[in-house]
Amino acid sequence: MPKQSSKDIKSLIGERVRELREARGIASQEKLGELASDLHRTFIGRVERGETNISIENLEAITKALGVSLAEFFKPFNQK
Repeated sequence: MPKQSSKDIKSLIGERVRELREARGIASQEKLGELASDLHRTFIGRVERGETNISIENLEAITKALGVSLAEFFKPFNQK
């Protein structure tokens, strides 16, 4: 299997964050940021657009705010 570039994985993570945010009825990036240990809305936006590397600590804060475990967050990645 070919290795994905870092941009590819950043975009995939961002799409997953947006997908879960919308599925959970969290209407704005600002609200998700508040729920995720006060991460700034612009940071959430950069994550969703795949523009930034995200630390595991920030990803964990976001997944907790979304009500999913890290394993559940990454589950669709195993199916690709």
